[in-house]
Amino acid sequence: MNNSSNSDFRTVRGYQLANHQDGQLTPALEDYLEMAYRLHLENHYARVGQLSELLHVKPSSASKMISKLAALGYLKYDRYEVILLTEQGQTMGEYLLARHRTIETFLKLLGSSNPLEETELIEHTLSPSTVSDIDMLNRFFTDHPEILRQFTEFQKTSDTPPALEN
Repeated sequence: MNNSSNSDFRTVRGYQLANHQDGQLTPALEDYLEMAYRLHLENHYARVGQLSELLHVKPSSASKMISKLAALGYLKYDRYEVILLTEQGQTMGEYLLARHRTIETFLKLLGSSNPLEETELIEHTLSPSTVSDIDMLNRFFTDHPEILRQFTEFQKTSDTPPALEN
């Protein structure tokens, strides 16, 4: 390996910290905003109790994260009232939900045994351009079902290298 590429490596946490310093939301904040956006689509608002229930966290944890999102300008929040998304929150929430759906669709096309869990684990690590490319690939497979069928048949007949077996 040459030395210039070695300096580009970081741990997952190192990349997260570098991105956070660039003003990006943390993965946890993204999850809360995405869920608030999902509730917004259904009801035009969210509540702390709903978020805590849907994300399987304590209401006090949800309240802290909502306060952080409000401080960043994504939400309007009164401690005991409804949570409303700002224009910035709606825009980001829409992107986060689209990203989630794109990745989950892709993993389903690949035959993932647990696409929701895998989506939650990887969606935060992908750049917008990569998500766009995956969306294009999803659309390609949708527009060319014969190629998706060929890929599926290829999967069935291909040997998985021993190092990649579960």
